[in-house]
Formats: sequence, C-alpha cells, structure tokens
Amino acid sequence: MATLVGIAAGLGAVAFRWLISNFHSLFFDGGERVFGALGRYHVILIPVIGGLLVGLIVHFFAREAKGHGVPEVMAAVAARGGRIRSRVALVKTLASSICIGSGGSVGREGPIVQIGSSVGSTVGQWFRLPEDWLKTLVACGAAGGISATFNAPIAGVFFALEVILGRFITRSFGYVVVSSVVADIVAHAFLGDEQSFLVPAYKLVAAWEIPIYAVLGIAAGVVALVFIYVLYKTEDIFDAWKFPPFLKPAVGGIFIGLIGLYSFDLFGVGYGGVEKALLGEIALSTLLFMGLLKLVATSITIGSGGSGGVFAPSLFIGAMFGGAFGAMANRIFPTITAPSGAYAMVGMAAVFAGAARAPITSIIIFFVMTRDYDIILPLMLAVVISTIVARGFNPDTIYTTKVRKAGIDLSRYEDVDVMRSVTVASAMTRNFPTVSTEMPVSELMSKLARSGHHGFPVVDKNGSLFGCVTLADVEAHMTSDIESLKVEDIATKSLIVAFPDQSMHEVMLKLGAKDVGRIPVVDREDRTKLLGVLRRHDIISAYRGKLKESTRRARGY
Repeated sequence: MATLVGIAAGLGAVAFRWLISNFHSLFFDGGERVFGALGRYHVILIPVIGGLLVGLIVHFFAREAKGHGVPEVMAAVAARGGRIRSRVALVKTLASSICIGSGGSVGREGPIVQIGSSVGSTVGQWFRLPEDWLKTLVACGAAGGISATFNAPIAGVFFALEVILGRFITRSFGYVVVSSVVADIVAHAFLGDEQSFLVPAYKLVAAWEIPIYAVLGIAAGVVALVFIYVLYKTEDIFDAWKFPPFLKPAVGGIFIGLIGLYSFDLFGVGYGGVEKALLGEIALSTLLFMGLLKLVATSITIGSGGSGGVFAPSLFIGAMFGGAFGAMANRIFPTITAPSGAYAMVGMAAVFAGAARAPITSIIIFFVMTRDYDIILPLMLAVVISTIVARGFNPDTIYTTKVRKAGIDLSRYEDVDVMRSVTVASAMTRNFPTVSTEMPVSELMSKLARSGHHGFPVVDKNGSLFGCVTLADVEAHMTSDIESLKVEDIATKSLIVAFPDQSMHEVMLKLGAKDVGRIPVVDREDRTKLLGVLRRHDIISAYRGKLKESTRRARGY
C-alpha cells in the first residue's frame, strides 16, 4: 500500500506541475492576446479571473481545498483519524494549479502534500484499515509529495514525520521511506534530475562570520513571526467580511494583479526571483521591497480564499530578507563575509524553519538542494536559532495556527488519553428524539417519564435547533403554572455544542467543566443544524471500544 501511495503521489506531483505550466500559458499568454489593448495593465485581470474560478471550484466541490493544504492534513490526522475525502485530491489539484497558474502568490508544495495525503487516506479507507495505519498512509502520501516535488526523498520522510505526524514513530518510518523513495523514482522518470534553483557554491569565508549568521537566524525568526501574524490577520479580515465567499478570491486577485505590476516574479511560486537573489543579482532596496510585497501578496491570496501552499512564499521571503541582510553585512564587513547570495540561501531555510518549526526538514531540504557541505554549518546554526526565537514568542506554527483556530487540539499523541483519537461523529447518538418548542410542559413531563431520558434537544417548527430542555428545567418551574407553559418557556437556549470532527477529549473537558450530561452535535457551518446528541453513555461506550482496540493492537496487530 505504501508503494501504491508513492506511485500515486509521484504521478500526482508530475501532473500537478504540468497543469500549473499549462494554466500559466493559458492565462498569461492567452490573456496578453485577449486583453492586449490594456498594455502591461492586462495582468491585473488575470489573477481576478483565476480567483473567480478557484472560489467557485472550492466552494461548491470541496471546501477543504481552500488554503495551504498542510493544516487540513494535520487536522485530518488529529481529529478524524486520518480520514480525508477522496474528492479532495482532484479538487485541490485543479484549484491550486489554476491559482498558481493565474498568478496567485502561493506555492505548489502544500497542495501536493494534501494531494498525496488524500490519496493515502483514500487507499487506507478502501481497505478499511485501523486509524493508526490510516494515519501512516497519510504520512506516506505527504512524504511522497515532498519527495517528488524537490527530488529529495530524505527530506520527504522527515517532513511527514516532523510536521504531519508530529513525532518520529518507529513503526511508521519504514513505510514512509518506501513511499518517499517510490514517489521520487516516478517523478525522476518524468522530470529528470532537475533542481528547484540554480545555487552557486558558497562557503564560510571566516570563523568571524558565524556570529553574523547567528544574527541572521534571530532576524529570520522575527520575519517568520511577522509572516504568520500578517497571514492570519488577513484571513480574519476576509472571513469577517460579509460577502459571498466564492467571490472573495477574485477580490483578492485585484490586489495580486496590482502587486504583480511591480515585478512578474511576485506572481506564482516566484522561484525566478529566488534564483536571482541566490545569484546576488538584486539590489538591497529591491530585495527588501520584494520581500515585503511577497509577504503581503501571499497573505491576500490565501486569506481571500485562494488555494496553494506557504512553503515557496516563505522561501521567497527568506531569500529576499536574507539577501538584504547579506548585502548590508558585505558593506559593513567586506573582507569576512560571503556574497549576499549565501545569506539569501541561509535566510530561506531559516525563515521556513521559524514559520513551520521544522528545523530538521529545513536543513535536509537545503542540503539536498545545494549538495554543498561548505555552507551547512551556518545554515544549521541560523535554522535552529530562528526556530527557537519563533517558538519563544509564538507556540503555534504557520500550520498549527489554522488548526487551533478550527478548535482542534493537536496534543494528540499522549498515550494516557486514548480519547484524543476518537471523534464525536464516531460516538454520538444519531436520530436522538427531539421535542418541539410548542409542546406543553405537561406533555413533556409524560414523555420524560415514558422514555427514561433526562432531557431532549428542542427544535422549532423549521427543524432548527432552538435549545435543550431537561428534567432539571421542569423541576425548576414546578412552582409555576405548569399547564400554561410551553417547552420554549423553560428550555435552555445558551448551549454548549460539539462538532462531529472534534475529538472526544475536547468534549469531555466541556462536560466536566459544566457538569452537563449531554451535548447537541451540530454542523460546524450551521449551528442550528442538529446532527445528533453526545451522552455520557456514548462516551463510556467509545472509551471501552478504544481500550479494546488498543489492547488488541498491543498484542501484535
């Protein structure tokens, strides 16, 4: 199965890059022919058209395809046992290739991780694998995606373990390696032994240069924190805007088009601009301005609802600010510092490490890309310092911030709590009896007595959730004129609710804190849509089932 996932991830990466290339030609070459009368200003319209298409595809076919991909995979592993809808791979491929091809300021690495992970999850669900093995196949897909994209199978393995699974699990390691190697072989057969960037051979000029790289690590950590803050602040602004969500990416496209007028390197993944920075071909002031514009452009693309990754943008931002740092260091210490391109390369690795808190992945990816050991010491130092600085000010990464905002707990590998891996959807009681707001309280009392239940969800005449009513609510109004009261008069309207993709651990904390015996389970998009009820009995049954499953697995599954 790991081999099958690796083949699919490799082919997916090849197809994805082919689609990006063809959509780029379609939008920019075709756009120049159609809108040529506008001169160079025709490029403003291209991201708008692309954004409109992306918004429609994502909104109506798979909303999980919105955003940068990796957080959605992490959420699936943490809250849904690794289950990802099979359609996500196709929708993500189409939406992200259109977004990048039309100039959206995003990367291709995040989408290919989600595409590969979706394939792994689909294969696991076909064969009805237990959750632990399903998560392993998700990691196999993620590793295969990174491996095929960067021609770096070792980096793919560590990305899957360090970022997606959150720890190095011995049992999963071998399968992830198999998938990563197979994906790289498949991609290599189509794409050859190409590198993402043309990187000159840089080396450490003098021992005195080490403290300068350490300062670059601190600066990179600060840049990573700013990137995370601006990205999610922009997303909050667009989310709060009362406007049709499928049209928001088109609005964001207006700003992307205006930014792209400054430099075409700000469109898409921007690897052309990165290569110029690595070669030291960009002036100091331009480096700073390009880095700032890329940060804004990526935040708008993703914040408005575009589809694409943050890996490539973080490399671009790191290269620009690192190159600017190196140019200033050259002016101050001309005899003991390497060219600005060396600092651009180290800045790329350090900014990504600070944003993703993935120092091992960063070091390995850049070592594989450069194939040069001479620069590895300053690179390792800057990467680790950037990670420490960023973690010191913000415990969330550029990936986990989105997962946490969705209300999902990522401390999921603590063996002391087996309920972290059980979802509400798998334990709740569906089709639980409800009562109407118009039901007389006297009739409610009879229903409580007959059913043996201690409470019911209350729905209005449209079937929307109104509140909950319990035996305690009835007892609190016994001194009133019961015959004149209806359920809506005594029901509790301020409810604690659960979502089907939440972990049971989170819900148990809610129950314990409020001493509630049951919680309505509602749709995350529409809190008036009742999906079921989670009772103490359901929790106990789920706990027993999980313990039995863990025991069977411990005995040699």
